Amino acid sequence: MVPFRQFLLKIHSRCNLACDYCYMYEGADQSWRDRPRRMELATVRRTARRIAEHAAAQGLDEVSVVLHGGEPLLVGAAHLDGLLAELAGAGPRVRFSLQTNGLRLLDEPALLDVLHRYRVGVAVSLDGTRADHDRHRRLPTGAGSWQRTAAAVRLLGSDRHRELFAGLLCVVDLAADPVATYEALLEFAPPRLDLLLPHATWQEQPAGVRRSLPLAPPPGTDPAPYGQWLTAAFDRWYDAPYRETGVRLFEELSVLLLGGRAASEAVGLAPVDLVVVEADGTIEQADSLKVAYHGAAGTGLDVWRHGFAEAAAHPAFRARQRGLDGLGPECVACPLVRVCGGGLYAHRYAGDGFAHPSVYCADMDRLIRHIARRLRAGVAELAGVGQRR
Repeated sequence: MVPFRQFLLKIHSRCNLACDYCYMYEGADQSWRDRPRRMELATVRRTARRIAEHAAAQGLDEVSVVLHGGEPLLVGAAHLDGLLAELAGAGPRVRFSLQTNGLRLLDEPALLDVLHRYRVGVAVSLDGTRADHDRHRRLPTGAGSWQRTAAAVRLLGSDRHRELFAGLLCVVDLAADPVATYEALLEFAPPRLDLLLPHATWQEQPAGVRRSLPLAPPPGTDPAPYGQWLTAAFDRWYDAPYRETGVRLFEELSVLLLGGRAASEAVGLAPVDLVVVEADGTIEQADSLKVAYHGAAGTGLDVWRHGFAEAAAHPAFRARQRGLDGLGPECVACPLVRVCGGGLYAHRYAGDGFAHPSVYCADMDRLIRHIARRLRAGVAELAGVGQRR
């Protein structure tokens, strides 16, 4: 059994934005409608106890707890303080992080005091330039949210709060210029960026893509538009005269290409060690699976009746911890499989299961081969310098 080291808690199941690409509210799974709005302290307390039991049984000195939603900061400062106190006393050391749209940081400054108290790393979703961000990430009124999000990120990046700033998350948009997107994000001096492919499947394909199984690009189309977008962003990042920021996808692929291991469910073959607890205490798989079909992330387990050892033994989790043996034949035969890892599990869904390449297979192929060429050239150049000496 592979123990869980990351516990993603859905502490609030509603949001104060209406993003058109949201996998939670716009995806196939609509179970959020039946969830309580927030995770009550009794549920948090039970979850903390289950985490402590799991850590003790598996000999874990430290675990990661990710606070998520919906919009997690909608719980308010007092409730956030209470739930963090429960989790901090769970037993093992807990590293806290939180993913947010940032707006509540402006509306309720006391939230920042709580986040400092528990040293919670905060990542904010911001999709590049104002025009690109506002095209998708809107307020319920229909107005764009960039101005308020940018103000929240600047507050988080100020001297007083900089230690909380974990980075920015940006969803790739083919309508946006990749270099302009990267540079717009760079203006906020983030310690790290996550460039995220939009969640999609073979049944609900991403914008700008027409693909079918078995893999064969339709004639007259760009076979890898997302790969092209990401290679342009990679070159801008890689060719900078100094390290301006980290980009998780690029760094993880580089590590894997150089023979290392990456702790990611998106690339590589490392077994998944993340489990989700919904606001009502339901134990689920990664919430990205909500794009596949209604109930795709479900396990039938909850923290009231089951421990995390039972979740780790569940066939749904075991299927995602089998490495190469858990992939379909096309992926197993691919020379890039130990780097790509088959892609994000949710992106492999094709109506009859997940034993398929990612719907982004062609894009990842282009990106990985491009990074490999750049790294190979860089290593050769360094070797030449060493020989001349």
